[in-house]
Amino acid sequence: MGKAFKILFFLGLFGAISAAAITYGIYHSVKDRIPTVEELKDIELKIPLRIYTADNQLIGEFGDQRRTPIKYADIPQGLEHAILAAEDTNFYNHPGVDIMGLGRAVFQLVTTGEKQGGGSTITMQVARNYFLSFEQTFTRKFTEIFISLKMEKELTKHEILELYVNKIYLGNRAYGFEAAAQVYYGKSLAELDLAQLAMIAGLPKAPSRYNPVVNPSRALIRRNWILQRMLSLGMIDKTEYQTAVEAPITSKNHGVTPDIEAGYIAEMVRAELYNTFGDDLYSTGMSVYTTIDSGRQKAANSAVFNGVLNYDMRHGYRGSIETRVDLVEAPLEEQEQALQDIGRFEDWQTALVLETTDTTADVRLSNGERTTLPWDALKWAKPYIDENSQGAQPEVVGDVLVPGDIIRLRPDNKLGWMLAQKPNVQTALISLNSKDGAIQALVGGFNFYENKFNRITQSKRQPGSNFKPFVYASALNSGYTAASIINDAPVVFNDSNLASAWRPTNDGGRFYGPTRLRQALYRSQNIVSVRLLDELGIRPTLNFLRRFGFDPNELPHNLSLSLGSANLSPLQIATGYAVFSNGGYQVQPYLIDKVIDRNNQTLFQANPVTVCTTCTALEKTSDDEPQMGLFDTPNGIRSLPIAPQVLDPEVNYIIYDMMRDVIKYGTGRRALVLKRDDIAGKTGTTNDGRDAWFSGFNGDIVTSVWSGFDNSSPLGRGEWGGSVSLPPWIDYMRYALNGTQSSFVTKPSSLVTVRIDPKTGERALPGQSDAIFEIFRQGNVPPERDINLPAFNNNVSNESEEEQQEDNALENLF
Repeated sequence: MGKAFKILFFLGLFGAISAAAITYGIYHSVKDRIPTVEELKDIELKIPLRIYTADNQLIGEFGDQRRTPIKYADIPQGLEHAILAAEDTNFYNHPGVDIMGLGRAVFQLVTTGEKQGGGSTITMQVARNYFLSFEQTFTRKFTEIFISLKMEKELTKHEILELYVNKIYLGNRAYGFEAAAQVYYGKSLAELDLAQLAMIAGLPKAPSRYNPVVNPSRALIRRNWILQRMLSLGMIDKTEYQTAVEAPITSKNHGVTPDIEAGYIAEMVRAELYNTFGDDLYSTGMSVYTTIDSGRQKAANSAVFNGVLNYDMRHGYRGSIETRVDLVEAPLEEQEQALQDIGRFEDWQTALVLETTDTTADVRLSNGERTTLPWDALKWAKPYIDENSQGAQPEVVGDVLVPGDIIRLRPDNKLGWMLAQKPNVQTALISLNSKDGAIQALVGGFNFYENKFNRITQSKRQPGSNFKPFVYASALNSGYTAASIINDAPVVFNDSNLASAWRPTNDGGRFYGPTRLRQALYRSQNIVSVRLLDELGIRPTLNFLRRFGFDPNELPHNLSLSLGSANLSPLQIATGYAVFSNGGYQVQPYLIDKVIDRNNQTLFQANPVTVCTTCTALEKTSDDEPQMGLFDTPNGIRSLPIAPQVLDPEVNYIIYDMMRDVIKYGTGRRALVLKRDDIAGKTGTTNDGRDAWFSGFNGDIVTSVWSGFDNSSPLGRGEWGGSVSLPPWIDYMRYALNGTQSSFVTKPSSLVTVRIDPKTGERALPGQSDAIFEIFRQGNVPPERDINLPAFNNNVSNESEEEQQEDNALENLF
């Protein structure tokens, strides 16, 4: 007995020494993979880039891992209990390793060569997720054990559980339970009930197998098992259990749901920051606050959407989607699949026409519902022939639809659904705070998800007459006045910069004789603009245009410049108009206001050049530094660079006042519906109607709208800036200006108002009945006239043919 005991003792001692030696050997081989104490306490989660409006509305999120970290105190008790019941009941008692569970797992691995059971504690899962790969090897497992033991020594249980809750992968790109709550339920963890908490607590074991969206039956079994475990462990009572276990599955894939639709803006921000931060942009938890106003952005989205659809409907219906369904031969499954195969816009539905009467159409929507379309939802659909013509007005539904057609429908507040089609035309809108260049709303096209090309920044199109105010400003700066006369008569230019002799004309081919500049601008007479530029000189004008931010090297060096033949982006045009709006100061458009890191530390803060109206100018310490000023901002007193004045305030006010007449008397008269005296603007339409513009402003805000086809096809007969781009501008500005006081561009006290003869631009005679008032700089006031001298006479039409045609068309449209 004594001998046997000795043998067993020495065998046990040998086994223990061997085990210790093996353990030491393994430890020595993996020690370099064990994190230091500092690394354990300085763990950083991968958090996506998030982009917000100025008023904290989510615009977009970029990153492979959707994650929203939370603190232990924010973990609902129901979720903590569900996790412990599902993953590690003994979590608060073991030292990081469950010896019994691990023993079973090791025995299975040794005897079968495969990992069949669990054995990993929550601590071991945290170790694996943060520091190791998921390879199935002894080395990795032992490393995991050593890291777990060290974590338990250096961190509290609550800290470990917090790491687990924020790191674990739960399917659908959701990392962490707060992200999972958003993805599967569209809510925060605090808003979930017990059944929902138990459902997502079941995901760590196998996120794809127990995904409640993809495999609801398996997910339900897993959820109910967890609830049963919670009941048996005393974590919940029978009433709570019964209520939760009877709850239906309510999860669906919510993804990342922005608070506001602004895809073009999100992509602009992402692209700009990627140049600085590279791939770290998508994982380091940066938050970007833009200059976007969420209310104005929504208004811009709506204005562009409605403007495009109204234009598209005016030009007729291009027919149902080419794919048609044989209602007799095709089984129901095939019919439903045909609907699902057609891409659609958000909130739109594809639909299969089942049967028609003279006044209705019964359809099946792609979501499976059936509905009846009334005649009012279809009667707009004149057959499209081309952009210049449409077929006859339909009289019955059969003129538009036949059974088997697959069509698109869009929601309508009155009719339920309206017949629709995917537009080909595009509209883009940008709105700036003219005092500092902050972009407050931007829409780069009709649908970002269909076409990500941003027409505000990436598209260079001819602005046409939208460019004329810059040329007129150059004239006023050179001594011309709003009453200066230019002869609107035929002319031939032999410009060396042009390929051949050029004979510019007005639309309609008519000429109107001597015309005041004010009239010529609001009527948009081409000959006057060309003659004016010829008198000013191209080179001096190009140099002057630098003041509005234009690069002369990008502008035509010939007389076509006067008619807006330059290729410019809407952003460049809006930036130029901001000078008119803010009183003559040059600002730079900007979109990113602030970038902060995951610890709320500021990485970037915009310091835009700002118009100094009430600021306190600071003393310059160097001629090389910009002039700085103290500004009272919503975030407190800030030191910002002062915007340089580039246009004489007198010149600026006169051109503003002339453009107010575009609204009062010219092609922008539709904007009178806003009932604002402070707004000014200019339409623009290029040859053959390929580009249509309207840019307008008051003393605070400038907004430019462009419309056209990406392939530069003509917009069609009767379409101008006033019919295509002005309506979206009005819709947007109606919201932007609502509740705001009139904001006029400041009128310098040095300007003089005198009565003039409207035909000659000369000083009016005493008692002249048709005299009008005009504004002049003091050095340009017309001299008093001798009553005995005859007045210069001319016959000037009150309205150009182009304007008459456009006005008539607009009357019909509106």
